Amino acid sequence: MTRRGWGGSPPASDAEARRKIVEATIRRLDRVGPARTHLTDIATDLGVTRQTVYRYYQGTDELFAAVTEQEVDTMLAQATVMITTFHDPTELVIELMAYVIEELPKAPHLTPLLVTGRSERFQRGAVAPEVLARGVAMLRDRSPIDWAAWGYDDHTLLELMEVINRVIQTMIVAPPQPEREGAELRAFLRRWFGPAVAPRRDDGA
Repeated sequence: MTRRGWGGSPPASDAEARRKIVEATIRRLDRVGPARTHLTDIATDLGVTRQTVYRYYQGTDELFAAVTEQEVDTMLAQATVMITTFHDPTELVIELMAYVIEELPKAPHLTPLLVTGRSERFQRGAVAPEVLARGVAMLRDRSPIDWAAWGYDDHTLLELMEVINRVIQTMIVAPPQPEREGAELRAFLRRWFGPAVAPRRDDGA
């Protein structure tokens, strides 16, 4: 790598290189939208070769999935404050799901991917192992709930987070008509998803 590329500041690690590429992708999405966002253009924006970008991402599918991961991570970070107020796992999960279903479609870099028929990028990014792991860490470390007392270990928390994200995916990619929101959305989730969360509790019987 030469200092003429990467804006004169070459990445110190592969993780930093990936971050710079994703940031460049987001800037291009802001300017021209997904239909005109290609690896060659991103490489040009960064001042590197197309092969350099290919080293980290094999195509725009992977790049858009990485953008989705970032949007989901941002949403989870925003939800972290909210979940500290819940002491019942069912209510926490229902409110978390409703919050993301209502707010994630407003994410500035996700909406163009959904409206241009590229929802498969969102679907892959939302259940990426790294995203699920960070979601589990949020539930386990940031909420006041003793998940072990409710029968959850790291494996079952990971399964729970996967199901949460898959339900959220479906509600965002193929929303019901008319769309549910507010109390109606929460009642729907509580009725059909709530029973799957709570019964794991061990009451010492």
